[in-house]
Amino acid sequence: MIKAGIIGGAGYTGLELVRLLLMHPEVEISVVTSRRYKGKKISDVNPHLEPFIELEYEDVDTKEIADRSDIVFLAVPHGSAMDYVPELMAKGTRVIDLSADYRLKKEEYERIYKRQHKDKDKEKRKSVYGLTELHPEVADADLIANPGCYPTGAILAVAPLVKGNEGGGRVKQVVFDSKSGISGAGAEPSDKSHFPNLAENIVPYEVTAHRHVAEMRMELSVKVSFTPHVIPSIRGILTTAHVFIEESGAKTQDEIEETYKRFYEGKRFIRLRKGLPSLSSVRGTNFCDIGFEIEEESDRIVVISAIDNLVKGGSGQAIQNMNLMFGMDEREGLWFPGLVP
Repeated sequence: MIKAGIIGGAGYTGLELVRLLLMHPEVEISVVTSRRYKGKKISDVNPHLEPFIELEYEDVDTKEIADRSDIVFLAVPHGSAMDYVPELMAKGTRVIDLSADYRLKKEEYERIYKRQHKDKDKEKRKSVYGLTELHPEVADADLIANPGCYPTGAILAVAPLVKGNEGGGRVKQVVFDSKSGISGAGAEPSDKSHFPNLAENIVPYEVTAHRHVAEMRMELSVKVSFTPHVIPSIRGILTTAHVFIEESGAKTQDEIEETYKRFYEGKRFIRLRKGLPSLSSVRGTNFCDIGFEIEEESDRIVVISAIDNLVKGGSGQAIQNMNLMFGMDEREGLWFPGLVP
């Protein structure tokens, strides 16, 4: 059995890791940390987990967590993961970081997140960006930088057009418009997540300078613009991608569909839809649903993707990465249908 530790097990992504790992046939949760709830039974704090886990929340040092774990998931705020990674990796423990601390180059991280990166060996660690559909090298990695939730849905939506469209039109620009459920704002209440502010409303924020756009540009290497919105839904991200291609490369619906099928062949968590995706079809799952339409007499292709931000956009993707790191089928512990209605 793989022994998995979770640092930061009281937030939404930490709790989702607990829920999903409890259903994984090859994993035993060894330790779950929370300073706030130290000494309390996890199922007392989170009744939905009773009677599936008997562990208590702990607040123990990094060395002990490493000694008790084969892999550690870091479900901590941006800027905190770098406090744990050096000691965990020095002990030979593999790490999946769900924060942004190891996704970008050091200079880019410091510019965007407005803080110094304290891990002096950050660049030497060769973290792998954990979007498994694009980076199979996660199987050989010791440190995975789990992608952000918005970039997951956005990058997967257009990667076949940008990277796999041999002979097709070159992509000139992509404009992403994403709508996220409220859980994406985290467990702590904020102006964006306060019910009276959000009910019967849509709240755009960081409309031209959201920090996740750096990941999209890094992975796609094309001109990218991005605007996020929060909607009165608990889970899910629906992304609309406006993909502008060279006029000479316009292709038919069937040809573009073939491009997507070829690019995602064997990728079990990508579902290509004949129609357009909906959040209700992916709720609670690790799937990314993708559909598209071509605008007639135009250089625009509209691609829609739908993910559950806490699963494929977070904890489920982290477990998908873990599966490959330990030589398992990527579906292990994640192969189940969505919650409808």
